[in-house]
Amino acid sequence: MSTDFTHALVRTPPARVADGLRAVDHGAPDPAALMAEHAAYVAALRRAGLDVEILPPLDDLPDSLFLEDPALVFETGAILLRPGAPSRFAEAEALAPVLENRFAPTTRLPGPGHVDGGDVLRLGDRVMIGLSDRTDRAGAEALVAALDRLGLVGEIVRTPEDVLHFKSDCAPLGPERVLSTARLAASGVFRGLDVLTVPEGEEPAANALRLNGTILVAEGFPRTADLLAGTGCAVEILAVAEMAKLDAGLSCLSLRWRNS
Repeated sequence: MSTDFTHALVRTPPARVADGLRAVDHGAPDPAALMAEHAAYVAALRRAGLDVEILPPLDDLPDSLFLEDPALVFETGAILLRPGAPSRFAEAEALAPVLENRFAPTTRLPGPGHVDGGDVLRLGDRVMIGLSDRTDRAGAEALVAALDRLGLVGEIVRTPEDVLHFKSDCAPLGPERVLSTARLAASGVFRGLDVLTVPEGEEPAANALRLNGTILVAEGFPRTADLLAGTGCAVEILAVAEMAKLDAGLSCLSLRWRNS
């Protein structure tokens, strides 16, 4: 199942993390508090049963702690992406040797298109690719072809207006179940699936992260936490206020996969 994992990669936040890209400026994060949030995130992955490897910081690449944007990993291989912001291209190259040592094949998404991993949602063998300011149609079509070679079916959809990434508004809870904001659910992209809708006013909680039998949820969204507790999974609340200042969600901070 696409929410069952054995391994994860994370990267230590770089010294220049406050210089990263932001859709909205909420002020600079407190460095010590951000490091504490990141450490708590890693600890949560481990409590959920994942073997976590922490990569060293890339201090010249302020967005490099967001490992999920420049790459995708699956049981059958890895894909190095072309992020929508040119300043992030070097992040994929930095990941190349790391992934090539773990995944065969590891392929590169061809240009000229662009895809951010935050716009890619996996539900079993189905992979949704949300068009956004960071993911264009040429990139999405190239990714569909790359996914086909890995035995996965890509489907191009649309990210809601004024939303940074498709997964800012949704999260997989299983191959047939998804957590979604009301605006994204209303678009019909999840027709035929079991959709849990985030309560009004708690839309940022849509980027939850299911890891085996645990669902990680950002602090400050109690109704969403209660909703997810009804799925039978354990719910763990994480403080991510400093991360949120960098447009971070729970899914973008790691690459996760299952070794058979």
